[in-house]
Amino acid sequence: AKPVPAEPAALPPGVTGRPMTRDEYEVWLARAKRQYAQSWIKRGVPEAQAHAKSEADHAKGLPQGLATPGVLLSVLTRDAATVGHLWLRIGDDDAFVFDVEVDEPHRGRGHGRSLMLLAEAQTRAAGRDRIALNVFAGNTLALRLYDSLGYEPITYCLYKPLL
Repeated sequence: AKPVPAEPAALPPGVTGRPMTRDEYEVWLARAKRQYAQSWIKRGVPEAQAHAKSEADHAKGLPQGLATPGVLLSVLTRDAATVGHLWLRIGDDDAFVFDVEVDEPHRGRGHGRSLMLLAEAQTRAAGRDRIALNVFAGNTLALRLYDSLGYEPITYCLYKPLL
């Protein structure tokens, strides 16, 4: 989590954020559900259980799809080409990033940073001054990015499969 600056940093030249369209939403949602399930499968959750968790978590977080109150689903573009997606929930006191993803061919070019700067700007525009997210411990690139942006850990969750 981190406090959001009163004046969040601007996006780089040629990079913009815009609301996700209905057609983009359908494609994004199918991919997001698959990837979220895979993240649990990699951690030892049985496949059927991971897919059920993904379905349930997405249904809970997006009960009205694009029209879900308090949810901003955005597309990041560079020179009009889509490079990534952001799912941000605006809460009563803060904002929470549920999903931030740079499309595979555009990774390693600073777009993850731009997506997080977009999230911070949207948080401030909504009148909130704090933003938070979850990240799996093994996601070293993401952890480095969040650290470089001033995010600090507030909770560690550990698990161990008991076989």
